[in-house]
Amino acid sequence: MKHELIIKEEAKFEVIDAYNFYENAKPGLGDIFLEYLDKCFNRIILNPLHFSIRRAPYREALVEKFPFLVIFELKEGRVIVYSVFNTWRNPLKKP
Repeated sequence: MKHELIIKEEAKFEVIDAYNFYENAKPGLGDIFLEYLDKCFNRIILNPLHFSIRRAPYREALVEKFPFLVIFELKEGRVIVYSVFNTWRNPLKKP
């Protein structure tokens, strides 16, 4: 069963920043990042309970090939994404 995906505004800004960073580093790499992020979102909405709770009630999913975590919550049948967190950042800044 697919769950509805809701991406919070802050997470959208994080995705845009990551896309711009990768695209500036190498043209086309931003698009590859978005493809892997989309695959991660699809894994989450198909089976959100597969991902462990790190800090209740938030779950984390790794984005393949890129140093990012998707931090989300399953609430009332919806997957709510709060952050697409760059793991190279200071972990104390993790939402």
